[in-house]
Amino acid sequence: MLRAVARADGSVGRILDGHFNGVERVALLAPEPLRSAELEAIASGDVLLGVWGADPIPGEGEPARLVQGRDGANLSGVKTFCSGATGLDRALVLVRGPAQGAPLLAYVDLSEGVNVDTAWFRGAGMRASESHRLVFEGTPVLAVLGEPGELVREPYFSRDAIRTAVTWAGISDTAVDATLDVLAAKAGDGEPDDVVSLAAGRMLTARATIDSWLAYAASRADADPASLPEISTELRESVALSCRKILDEAARAVGSHPFAVSGPLDRARRDLELFLLQHRLEPALVRRGRQAIAGRQS
Repeated sequence: MLRAVARADGSVGRILDGHFNGVERVALLAPEPLRSAELEAIASGDVLLGVWGADPIPGEGEPARLVQGRDGANLSGVKTFCSGATGLDRALVLVRGPAQGAPLLAYVDLSEGVNVDTAWFRGAGMRASESHRLVFEGTPVLAVLGEPGELVREPYFSRDAIRTAVTWAGISDTAVDATLDVLAAKAGDGEPDDVVSLAAGRMLTARATIDSWLAYAASRADADPASLPEISTELRESVALSCRKILDEAARAVGSHPFAVSGPLDRARRDLELFLLQHRLEPALVRRGRQAIAGRQS
């Protein structure tokens, strides 16, 4: 379902991705009676969730911090890339605690104490995701979920990561479909030439690679959830490379016109290029490679 939504609109897919991530953590970690009340509201469609982890860079404000007040805990400070910022009801926010240590996962009510800086996000890609800069000013915390470092707890962090790759896949589906539509229109009733046919074949191969990885992950998620951390890094790297291959072949095949006049392919390119940049895979790949080498050392 997430892939289908992202195929229709990458920004909406990004918001739904975060909602699913948040719902899973609330179901797993929220204390009663908060858990039951929130899940009931979520199931009825009355509550939408997000998960916000990005800290501001220097000059954008102080990172969000948990503060103990007279009426309980609240948040103060800044987060960036807060997808769905203008339309969500709750968010799981990665914040700094009173003491040094791993970040805390605060479950926050967004109905008060939130200032959305809609002028911060000015990029061309993922514009409808509403991924703005937020300033928290005494925002009420409903609960702190789990232990310090909870966001990266496995296998749930890998499940989050795989959902992100699914969203990439949905946007890449739009790019493939839009490219084939352009090439078919340009060919008219004639036979497409070898150059564009080769590009189309390579795009379909890249999409099949994505399909195979996601099918494999789905089967492992059901049969052996603990195995997901082993495959999530390779899956994301392979899906990301396939997405970039699709964009590269699409541009080579269609030329500049679809990007000059805009349309589905241009939007998919802008959305996907920015979205892929938001997830740095190199550190995870380094760890994975180092572990594989170390495992063969005497």
